[in-house]
Amino acid sequence: MNSLLGVRGLARTSSTPGRTQLINFFLIDESFYFVDLPGYGYARVPSDVKREWGPMVEKYLATRPNLVLSIVITDSRHEPTKLDLQMINWLQSKDKPFVIIATKADKLSGNQLRANISRGSAVHDKKLIAYSAVTRMGADRIWKEISAKISDHQPSIAD
Repeated sequence: MNSLLGVRGLARTSSTPGRTQLINFFLIDESFYFVDLPGYGYARVPSDVKREWGPMVEKYLATRPNLVLSIVITDSRHEPTKLDLQMINWLQSKDKPFVIIATKADKLSGNQLRANISRGSAVHDKKLIAYSAVTRMGADRIWKEISAKISDHQPSIAD
């Protein structure tokens, strides 16, 4: 989120996965919100804490009428996890719009990245967007997706 927005320190980061344990709201340009949810993958927290996140996140995603896009973050270096697939299947079953961002794209060679993105797209049956927080590769494409969903959600003057 920080690199996508070009802001340091907005969303707290840590080298230890699982630091986001609540739902955090960030007002962007006084016009829309980014919402940071607890992760479901490699969080290093007690299992009872992690078990609470599922219902909290599911309730949030299921009941927000103004939620226009979910961004599922995966790691471009690895195969999709069981939890990635579970999240994507849930979003599809609830007809929630989403994009899949494959991060750490700068850590792979061009050939490796193309192969992993292609393989991930086939598994998810949806095109992945490769992204690098270091080089900002993919940022324009992500913003295009976000902007399109926001503009689709904006009421027209005739409404």
